[in-house]
Amino acid sequence: MSDLGALLRKAREQRNLSLDDIQELTKIRKRYLEAIEDGNYKVLPGSFYVRAFVKNYSEAVGLDAEEVLRLYTNEIPASVPEQVIEPVQRPRRRAQSHTSDRLSRWGFRALMWSFLLLIAVLVYIYAIKQPSKDNANAADQTKMTDQTQQPPVTPDKDTVKNGTNTNNSGSNQTTTDNSTGDQASNVPPATTDEQTPPVEQTPPPPTTTMVLDRSSGTVDFYTVSPAGKHTVTFTATGRVWVGIKSKNRSGKYIYQKQFDTTGGTENVDIDGPAYVNVGRADLVEVTLDGVAISDGNKANPRRMQLNMDESAGTPAGTQTKTQTTETPATTQ
Repeated sequence: MSDLGALLRKAREQRNLSLDDIQELTKIRKRYLEAIEDGNYKVLPGSFYVRAFVKNYSEAVGLDAEEVLRLYTNEIPASVPEQVIEPVQRPRRRAQSHTSDRLSRWGFRALMWSFLLLIAVLVYIYAIKQPSKDNANAADQTKMTDQTQQPPVTPDKDTVKNGTNTNNSGSNQTTTDNSTGDQASNVPPATTDEQTPPVEQTPPPPTTTMVLDRSSGTVDFYTVSPAGKHTVTFTATGRVWVGIKSKNRSGKYIYQKQFDTTGGTENVDIDGPAYVNVGRADLVEVTLDGVAISDGNKANPRRMQLNMDESAGTPAGTQTKTQTTETPATTQ
């Protein structure tokens, strides 16, 4: 094993990362990662990829990639520029047959005449359709004028008599409606209590409670209540790797991210026990539903096991520090 490979393997083991984890972070095949740790650079596809793979590997385990390349420049094979093969240019044919020239000229002329003929056909079709539309509009206007100029119909005497009787009946009906309205006005209005339904009070949202049960090495064990959905927030200030496994340390990763030097903020929803893994505790702040989880301030990895309390409240007799926050009413 080479010195460079030993350095990378030691940094990876300090962060409890396997080659499979490095493969997911750097997108480099596992056999290439093993070859770099063993110093067997011949397995890699080319000398140009050696420096790129070593740089990505160093960044994934939290090392300064430029410093690693500078210290081990003699061990890393130098990239060999690829030889560019200039294409052989064949001599062009100087002479072309007189027949091909004549055909090309006739073809160009035929194309031009076809284009002009097509334009003429389109103009002719447009000119034919335009008068027909004008005639249709004129016919519509004439029909509307005829309908407007029709004389009004004069009602006969019988119609007038019937209309008078109808008006009298309408007057009688109006009188009846007025009397009914007066009777309705005498009815007392309903009270406010009968008209307004009671307002239901919304219960306050449940309170999220975190209890630090114990610490074992770099792992802190918390009990979170109530059980259900919660939001883990990572606020990074530099280049750092973070990840979340389902249930416990043996679970599968449900989220992982490599922040760059500018940092950033990421929100992750969990609905059960979770194992939070932080590459460098001094470069990232971890919160659960808005409450900061103490992960230390040193440049070391940190792990947090979040267990859900299935009971109604916090277990009695726990002499530990409790962190609380209001759980949002709506889960995003």
